[in-house]
Amino acid sequence: MSRAPENYRNTLNVIRQVAAKCGRNADEIKLLVVSKTMPHAVLKELYDECNIREFAENRVPELSGKVEALPRDIKWHFIGPMQSNKIRKVVKMAQVIHSVESCEQIEKLERICGEENKHPEFFLEVNVSGEASKGGLRGEELFEAGSLAAQCKNADWCGLMTMAPIDADDEALEEIFSTLAKLKKECEARFNVTLPELSMGMSGDFPIAVAHGATVVRIGSRIFEGVERS
Repeated sequence: MSRAPENYRNTLNVIRQVAAKCGRNADEIKLLVVSKTMPHAVLKELYDECNIREFAENRVPELSGKVEALPRDIKWHFIGPMQSNKIRKVVKMAQVIHSVESCEQIEKLERICGEENKHPEFFLEVNVSGEASKGGLRGEELFEAGSLAAQCKNADWCGLMTMAPIDADDEALEEIFSTLAKLKKECEARFNVTLPELSMGMSGDFPIAVAHGATVVRIGSRIFEGVERS
C-alpha cells in the first residue's frame, strides 16, 4: 500500500479544520484528487481504500488511458488547457471541465456537446493575478464569456476557476481568492444565474482558498507525496 490513502485522509482533515474555523460546512468542499502522472494502481488504491470516485487530469492522452483502465463509475474532471482540436475528445471523456477560457471555446463546447449528446459541467477560468504565463479570462473578457456561457443549453456553466502564482504570499493569495468569489457573485447578478462552484486552491494554498469560499480544491502533490510517478 502507498502513502496516498493516508495523505488523502490527512488533507481532508485539514479542510475540515479550516472549514470549522470559518463557520463553513466541510461537506460543501470537494477534495478533488489531481491524478496526473500517477500509476493506475495507486488510483485504484484510493478508489478502494478511500471510496474516491472523482479524479482530475490535465492531458488528453493520459485521461484517455485512465478512463479505459479504471472503473467506469469514476467521474473525470479535465483541468488542463482546452486546445480547440481536443474539445471533442474531452467532452467524450470528462464530466466536468475546469478550464474554458474564451468565447470561441464556449461556442465550440456547446456545439460539440449537442452533437455528442453530452452534458458536462464547465467552469470559466479566470486569470485573477494577471500572471502572463497563465491562461484564463481577464477583465471584461469574463463578462463577455459569461454572457455566452449563461445561454448554453447542452453544457452547464457551474462556476469560476483560477490558479494562483506558485510564489504568491498569503496576502496575495487572499486577494486572488476573495476576488474570484466576488466575481462569481457579480456574474450571478449580471446574468441571473446560480453558480454553485468555485474551483480554487491547490496543494500549497488550499487552506486560504477554503477560507475564501472554495467549493473545489485541486490537490495532487500533497496526496501523492512519496509515491513514485509513472
